[in-house]
Amino acid sequence: MSIKEYVAETIKHLNEADLQQVAEYVSFLRFRQRSLMTTHLDATQIAKLYAGFADEDMELAEQGMDEYATKLQTEDS
Repeated sequence: MSIKEYVAETIKHLNEADLQQVAEYVSFLRFRQRSLMTTHLDATQIAKLYAGFADEDMELAEQGMDEYATKLQTEDS
């Protein structure tokens, strides 16, 4: 018995409340599939996204480094 046949056979014996849950889950799976298909990025697009945020990332990484270095020196002494 295939998975599709198993699911179809099992669904035949569910009550209305359980069928509602199955329907909601199927809707979620279809939504997720559509979302993944429309948000697929190739390596070039991902590289462009990283490059676009590189300067901002560097600024955030360096923010507060002077204070951090001072505190490290204080702790070492």
